[in-house]
Amino acid sequence: MDDPRDGMRVRALRGATSVDNDRAEDITEATSELLARMMALNHVGAGDLVSILFTATPDLRAGFPAAAARELGLGDVPLLCASEIDVAGGLARCIRVLMHLYSERTPAELRHVYLRDAHSLRPDQS
Repeated sequence: MDDPRDGMRVRALRGATSVDNDRAEDITEATSELLARMMALNHVGAGDLVSILFTATPDLRAGFPAAAARELGLGDVPLLCASEIDVAGGLARCIRVLMHLYSERTPAELRHVYLRDAHSLRPDQS
């Protein structure tokens, strides 16, 4: 039986965004926007995903970023949330994503996404 993923490799795609307020609806909205952009820019479908790791800065406590993935229909994808380390001077109210996926693209061809205030983290990537 042929594997439809022949020629594909597991890749990692990065992204980050921020919110103005620690409210569950803001966290979900910003995370949904980020995930949708990451997937669209890289032509990723739900079936391509292996797992998604989310981190949030310690000042975000109102909701889980993974809830946005479930609302986007990614509930079958393994999702994990963790707390980002609290670095002095780091970007506040920031959500980061590390998405593992199958892709024929090389790492150099993947487009990482940094939205809102997180653009300042990697201006070369946005």
